[in-house]
Amino acid sequence: MIDINTFIIGELSANHNGSIETAKQTIKAIAETGADAVKLQTYTPNTITLDCDNEFFKINNGSIWDGKTLYELYQEAYTPWEWHKELFDYANSLDLVCFSSPFDPTAVDFLEELNTPIYKIASFEITDIPLIEYAASKGKPMIISTGIATELDIKDAVEACRRVGNDDITLLYCISSYPARPEEFNLRTMVDIKERYGVKVGLSDHSLSNEISISAVAMGAKVLEKHIILDRNMGGPDSSFSLEPHEFTDMVKSIRVVEKAMGEVDYSLTEKKKANRVFSRSLFVVEDIKEGEGFTHKNIRSIRPSNGLPPKCLKDIIGKKANRTLIKGTPLSKEDIFDE
Repeated sequence: MIDINTFIIGELSANHNGSIETAKQTIKAIAETGADAVKLQTYTPNTITLDCDNEFFKINNGSIWDGKTLYELYQEAYTPWEWHKELFDYANSLDLVCFSSPFDPTAVDFLEELNTPIYKIASFEITDIPLIEYAASKGKPMIISTGIATELDIKDAVEACRRVGNDDITLLYCISSYPARPEEFNLRTMVDIKERYGVKVGLSDHSLSNEISISAVAMGAKVLEKHIILDRNMGGPDSSFSLEPHEFTDMVKSIRVVEKAMGEVDYSLTEKKKANRVFSRSLFVVEDIKEGEGFTHKNIRSIRPSNGLPPKCLKDIIGKKANRTLIKGTPLSKEDIFDE
């Protein structure tokens, strides 16, 4: 995996709307947002489904694609394979990592010819263990979305990668809802996935909210994937849950700020913190005290600034006597206390 804080992926998906020029303009927009990568999808209608309109192939599950057949949807959405090399080369020329989601073994073979640096398994393919094994066997980092997965599905997918010697696995927590609503997320599950399966984690975010992605990074996401479109008014299968470039840019900027704030575990004091310790509390004489007079809660107190003894010493000093006359406003020191 790329060695940066959060690997931010702009998902092109179907947002090219059938135009390679739109695809390239979108890739350029992804580069300008400050993201790290663009992801394509590699399938044809015939490699992902059948041209069939019986009840099994008609979409009717309350999704934004209801009324279409699977074949019709993927005919509209797919990225022609003859575009891939040009898009890979164009993305690389903009210093973007370019990779793709294969949906069958022929797509893996095709992407190997393009020397894809990463394989991404889509949520709906997480049950296709032979496909996962085949992609993982190529030795590239594996990113797998968990959207529709059960715990057993996730376990099987992770074991499939490890079975072929690939332990470079990132699981993307995902809500397969388009667009996903904030109350559907339960982001703590992402943290549990990391601990339970011993993998890196991230988020595939289908919401129109930046706050969810930003929160995921604060909770340990190392990969963030989100759809991007030049203009939602363009329409298309994925337009309703894709960010426009200015929204994506705002998200990336916020994530980079969060990364800086996260830092590392560090209890040391910076020079600025050390300088500000002058404003911390300490023990001061707050009423004039004669030599031999006892210290009380009335004549010494914990106040700012920090020049006197630490406040934790107060209980041991009360009742002891001053070994010299002390004027109000004097910071209390060990030398002021008569040691009986």
